[in-house]
Amino acid sequence: MFVDAIEKIDQFTRPVHFIIRYYAGSDIVPGTATLFFVNEDGFAVTCRHVARQILHANSIYENYLKFKGELRKFEKDPGLSTQRNLLETKYKIAPDSPIRILFNFIHCVSAYKGLTIHLHPTQDLAIIQFRNYESKQYQSHAQFLKDSRMVKQGRYLCRLGYPFPEFTNYRYNKHTGDIEWTTEGKVKTPSFPIDGIITRHIGDNSEVVGIEMSTPGLRGQSGGPLFDQNGIIYGMQSSTRHLHLGFDQVNREVTIDGHRKRVSNYPFLNVGQCVHVDVIKQFLKEKHIRYYEADPN
Repeated sequence: MFVDAIEKIDQFTRPVHFIIRYYAGSDIVPGTATLFFVNEDGFAVTCRHVARQILHANSIYENYLKFKGELRKFEKDPGLSTQRNLLETKYKIAPDSPIRILFNFIHCVSAYKGLTIHLHPTQDLAIIQFRNYESKQYQSHAQFLKDSRMVKQGRYLCRLGYPFPEFTNYRYNKHTGDIEWTTEGKVKTPSFPIDGIITRHIGDNSEVVGIEMSTPGLRGQSGGPLFDQNGIIYGMQSSTRHLHLGFDQVNREVTIDGHRKRVSNYPFLNVGQCVHVDVIKQFLKEKHIRYYEADPN
């Protein structure tokens, strides 16, 4: 049902690749997110939580470098451990704190000179503008649902994104002590669609701002479009909510491979949450950014 729509959506939907190092770990952790373009002028939308990572990447690293610089003064001090703890508190660095974030926009535009990012004040929505680029590497653009009365419970829709980071073009540089992108390794991450029906509308202050879907959005699909079989955009994947079903099984005896065992299970229903099409269009309108609308056939 969504074959033609996915081919259409794939022309302007792109992955964002991240590599992250955490304070307490030495591993490089890859991650992905999604954005899609709304016009031919280099404007795209994604989630606010994705855009914040992009916005704060430099300041996070600068904070860590300041921490390292101060800590270096106490390298030969017998109270190094105490000083480290004090500096960790000063610079708000915890074991699970990211200390380095690098991002890479895949096949969006070539040789862009800058970014302008607008964060929505209340919703998980952001606009990214690629400035002063040489050429576009995406084709076409989104067409948003014109009449939002079509967003009804039970309507069958699909989402597209990049939930599984398969790229390998990164490394740790021992000489610089930093992580970096390389020209070797796998560059691409395949897209992944997931379908579902609209289950409920999500409200905020008596206003419909979101769409709940019967299936979860996967990590990495954040910022991906929600669309119908015609490729018309109804919203954008934002997060996944976990609804406790109440069918709990506690210390129940079951037979597995001929052996009696006691197990516990606390089932949840994972539902996707999407930013509503009207919220996206209104934010674009407020920023005087051109977008396009369409009616379902």
